[in-house]
Amino acid sequence: MRAPAFRWSDVIQSRRRPAREGVPGFGVNDRHSLDRLRHPRFDDMDHRDDIREFLTSRRDRLTPQQAGLPDFGGRRRVKGLRREEVALLAGMSTEYYVRLERGNATGVSEAVLNGISRALQLDEAEHAHLYDLARACNQGASPQRRRGPTRPQQVRPNVQQLIDAMTTVPVFVQNGRLDAVATNRLGAALFSEMFVAPQRPMNAARFTFLDPRARSFYRDWEGNARQIVALLRAEAGRAPYDRILTDLIGELVTRDEQFRTWWAAHDVGEHRTGAKSVHHPIVGDLDLTFEAMDLTSDRGLQLLAFSAVPGTASHDGLQLLATWAATQDISSAIANSTSSNDTTGRS
Repeated sequence: MRAPAFRWSDVIQSRRRPAREGVPGFGVNDRHSLDRLRHPRFDDMDHRDDIREFLTSRRDRLTPQQAGLPDFGGRRRVKGLRREEVALLAGMSTEYYVRLERGNATGVSEAVLNGISRALQLDEAEHAHLYDLARACNQGASPQRRRGPTRPQQVRPNVQQLIDAMTTVPVFVQNGRLDAVATNRLGAALFSEMFVAPQRPMNAARFTFLDPRARSFYRDWEGNARQIVALLRAEAGRAPYDRILTDLIGELVTRDEQFRTWWAAHDVGEHRTGAKSVHHPIVGDLDLTFEAMDLTSDRGLQLLAFSAVPGTASHDGLQLLATWAATQDISSAIANSTSSNDTTGRS
């Protein structure tokens, strides 16, 4: 199959600057992150508020019928379960549950959290998030917030060598903030629309909500956007003192009304496996599946590998994209579209 007569410059339209040496992978993570002088800082999140709003939102969505409770008729003042009903299902006193929902999680036991998870029918991601919020509440006063390491976050050379060898599979490595940490050649080609903007590290959440290209790139933009909000909400519970994450959330909350609305819903999620439907500027529509794997040797990083069903138009399109990418100097093209700003990394 012959590659189309396109150049990488047909995709990368941003202002070019001299390439920097030492850019990891295919230039996905240059030396800057958020420009904190350009965006208002998001106020530090109150852990008591977080746990209260999370429990309230989970209680509101569950009806007595769904919880297996009898319906005695009459008018209910709440749209979901009452606090006393959650306490009954969780096997604790109403007073204790009310105290917890008000944000006082001091000394809460694992058994109590498990009981609440069962009562509210939390899924795996929500259960883990409840634990994270309780742990943050028990840490007391917020410690000094960390900005992360002073050099760009990147994968180890052996990991980069491994993903570079996966020439027929697009690979994308990200951290909990959804920053692009590394890709292979085909991964950079697949997500070329993201790398058009000069800001580094490229962040999937910022691209999705603040770059108009995202709405044509993601064929199910809303589904993808909701997933991203859920992933960031879960990460905020895991890393409550990550200043870079807090600033990212503040930027999105202040600049995008849809993100602000979905963020207030307190939905959380995990990136494990799923589907991704995109419209690529070179090869058109692609229906892909992905598998996400945590890099145990690089804590906090996750590798996403994408594939298409053999014999489908998407599989042919992915092969065509691989052929095209092999003829392009992708690393230089992306590196040339970057500029230096602040440092990044995960706290």
